[in-house]
Amino acid sequence: MVKVTGTLMWYYFVCKREVWLMSREVTPFEEDDLLEIGRLIHEDSYKREKKEVDLFSMKIDVLRKTNGRLLIGEMKKSSSYLMPARMQLLFYLYRLKEMGISAEGELLVPKERKKEKVILSKDAEEKVKSAISDIQKIIALDTPPPAVKTHFCNRCAYKDFCFA
Repeated sequence: MVKVTGTLMWYYFVCKREVWLMSREVTPFEEDDLLEIGRLIHEDSYKREKKEVDLFSMKIDVLRKTNGRLLIGEMKKSSSYLMPARMQLLFYLYRLKEMGISAEGELLVPKERKKEKVILSKDAEEKVKSAISDIQKIIALDTPPPAVKTHFCNRCAYKDFCFA
């Protein structure tokens, strides 16, 4: 069975069809301009921080200790996807909590100079658990969920796959 990852959590809150495609390793058009911009922002931002840390099979964008607390950061190119990014970060915080590691999160949008503190509350933890369950159901499907047009579709690297 495919393991639920932070990336799948992010896609779950953008498009259920993308969850299924990513779980099957159907990769988006890698030369997509928006994907390339995101990579460049990631490389150029927060150069003094530990970045892209592979921690317990999670890819943490930024990792640091602040005031004796572990802080993990999730970097995004714009605030257009803050809710999915928040849920991805909450997923990481939940996974760390399961391992007995206490941490706080921070959403980072370097291009807009935005930072948002993210803490795993009881309500947030329940949302993460529910999403994990739904993601596992989507992954188990034999065929992808139907394409549903949303405001995210215009910028999606899979748009030709869904609407060609």
